Amino acid sequence: MQHAPHTLSPAMQACIDACNACAQACDFCAASCLQEADVTAMAACIRSDIDCAQICRLCAAFTARGRQHAAALCELCAQVCDACGAECARNDMEHCQACASACRACAEACRAMAAAH
Repeated sequence: MQHAPHTLSPAMQACIDACNACAQACDFCAASCLQEADVTAMAACIRSDIDCAQICRLCAAFTARGRQHAAALCELCAQVCDACGAECARNDMEHCQACASACRACAEACRAMAAAH
């Protein structure tokens, strides 16, 4: 028995794209924070970046596969993005500000996807 092919709604695709962009921004931010003069002062940002990148990749994968719990995972991802974005926004560095912006966009896209499903 063949199953109908899985199709992605616009909300799902926007969520996947935002999650991938956020994960990339978080990876870049963490790597850049490690190059700062006072790495210890950047520890909370680095930890947040790593956690956020990981859940964003997981969320994108669940959403792309149309998994049953994708909407719930997206809501959690939005919360992690909110926290990471707030942490990054505390720092003046361009990479932190770019990461905060990507986190805000991802949280918005994840919440829209969760609400649509």
